[in-house]
Amino acid sequence: MIVEEVVTVLARHNSVWLVPRLGALAMASVVGVLDRTTYPQLRDRLLEFAADSEDGVLIDIERLELRDRALIRVFALIALRVGDWPAIPFALVTGRPEQRTVLAESGVPVYPDADAAEAALTRPARRRMGRLLDRSPRTSARARGFVRGVCAEWMVPELAEDAELIATELVENTLRHTDSAPRLRLELRRRSLSVEVSDESRRPAVLREGLDLADVGMGLRMITKVARRWGSSRSRSGGKTVWALLAR
Repeated sequence: MIVEEVVTVLARHNSVWLVPRLGALAMASVVGVLDRTTYPQLRDRLLEFAADSEDGVLIDIERLELRDRALIRVFALIALRVGDWPAIPFALVTGRPEQRTVLAESGVPVYPDADAAEAALTRPARRRMGRLLDRSPRTSARARGFVRGVCAEWMVPELAEDAELIATELVENTLRHTDSAPRLRLELRRRSLSVEVSDESRRPAVLREGLDLADVGMGLRMITKVARRWGSSRSRSGGKTVWALLAR
């Protein structure tokens, strides 16, 4: 009864909430209204939620009111983004047949309940290793050494040079533009190696023009030369993760 009253209030005020739930995968319920005013809010909250997930994301939309059929593209956008990074499956759950009919057009998997969704999702095999780095004149060198050692352990030495370059640039960016200690993480997947650096600043990473490539720390422009794709994702903790993918 209380939930129904909340839904009514949210619908009246054109609001949308993301309510996390316990489960093997990252799960959340979306409650409220999806229209042109709430679209950006829902998009950003879903991306932040996915950025903190590791094995997959399930979103229950049974209590979401879809006022504009065209706006279901928000779910396709999220599925595309999280398919790149953090490279996890994304699916929707709803017990309402009319919602599943509408969402069939989005291309995003839709299941009648969470158990069916968890059984159907294929979790990608991956290996992860991370390190919190201190802020010192040796930080970038320590980052390179960590990357080199992990690539050797994972038997992908052919990726080490480019991964070291990416790690150096991302770490230098954090040291230069934030007060945070950079957190470096590598993830090896079937088709790619990701290099990620997290910090506590919400300010997104930006590709800048007019960089002097002779300077130490050549910027994100160098990352675009070697990476298949890169991006900056906000996290629910308030910071961000800047990531880049190398093809295997």
